[in-house]
Amino acid sequence: MENDRRKRIKSIDMLRGLVMVIMALDHVRDYFHFDAFMFDPSDLSQTNVPLFWTRFVTHFCAPVFVFLAGTSAFFVGQRRDKKSLSKWLLKRGLWLVIAEITIIKLAWMFKLDYSGILLQVIWVLGIGMIFLAGFIHLPKKLGLALCLIVVFGHNTLDGFSPESPVASGLWTFLHVFGLVNLGGLQVFSAYSLIPWIFVMPLGYYLGELYKPSFDPQQRKKMLLQLGLGATVLFFAIRAINIYGDLVPWSTQDSLGLTIASFFNVSKYPPSLLFLLITIGPSLVFLSVAEGWRNSLVEKIVVIGKVPMFFYVLHIYVIHALACIAAVMTGFSFSDMIIDLWITLQPELQGYGFSLWVVYLIWIVLMIALYPICSWYNDYKTAHREKWWLAYL
Repeated sequence: MENDRRKRIKSIDMLRGLVMVIMALDHVRDYFHFDAFMFDPSDLSQTNVPLFWTRFVTHFCAPVFVFLAGTSAFFVGQRRDKKSLSKWLLKRGLWLVIAEITIIKLAWMFKLDYSGILLQVIWVLGIGMIFLAGFIHLPKKLGLALCLIVVFGHNTLDGFSPESPVASGLWTFLHVFGLVNLGGLQVFSAYSLIPWIFVMPLGYYLGELYKPSFDPQQRKKMLLQLGLGATVLFFAIRAINIYGDLVPWSTQDSLGLTIASFFNVSKYPPSLLFLLITIGPSLVFLSVAEGWRNSLVEKIVVIGKVPMFFYVLHIYVIHALACIAAVMTGFSFSDMIIDLWITLQPELQGYGFSLWVVYLIWIVLMIALYPICSWYNDYKTAHREKWWLAYL
């Protein structure tokens, strides 16, 4: 395990940076791929194998963000008492919620009117931190048990649908992907609170393995066992095809699509199987990545050290480039002023490029953004006295 002077865990920064890079691929696809405006890449009746896996690999992003946010909170807590950590989590969580509906909304839509709000991963990270601020005061065994019960049992609630409008709206925030009307304000909740806010404490408890007193070889062994166990459990439950996801898998017209159907798990809300097949391999990665060292790894680690900065920056850049592409291909700039989500914009039907172009734009974008992230990381390291840098 290699740490810098502030005892950052390089393998964790590496994993976080890797999923940030993968996440950017999905967002480039949203803004540049022709088919993105026609159908969902996980729609097996219309998708193809390369497109499906392009989308599937990005499923790792949100679970890793949420899970490692809990781990990072544990590291912060090693320098504070629990009361101080709770205050830190509350402030950080509130900032993320505010950022979601201001600077991040502006990045996605290029407008700041509040007739509609889209709540995504930054929102759930913020609420998760606010939740964790209280959750850390529970006895560890009780907290861990509650998290596992929710993660493994929440799919039993999939068929639940309250009848009253108020209860239905509340349930949408808690466990459904959908639209809520709050007195004329349209709020689209893409990331339900259950089970996401219970994933973060699991990451918090994982931080115990990274204490300086914990044997590195034992840590690697435990990470490998936990990761492989979760992955094997995914295959076992998915093969039975009874529980763990909203949509069962089925035989398709080709072997490639049948395999895709097996892995076509629900992200909105995240099913048990979705969490097992994303967090499981991520733990395996952490078990084998300690000690990795080369120039590419170092660059990925840099991005992992400035995740919020990268997140905000890459959305603005992708959207700005998409505006240029739209104008150059016969569309207007106003077509890229988004109402709710880019792929739902009716004016953009017919806009977009082939999948190989998406990959090319993504690669060029990552090469271009790395020096900016490296500069910001150096600036942040050299100016730790500037409190506001901790929020970006």
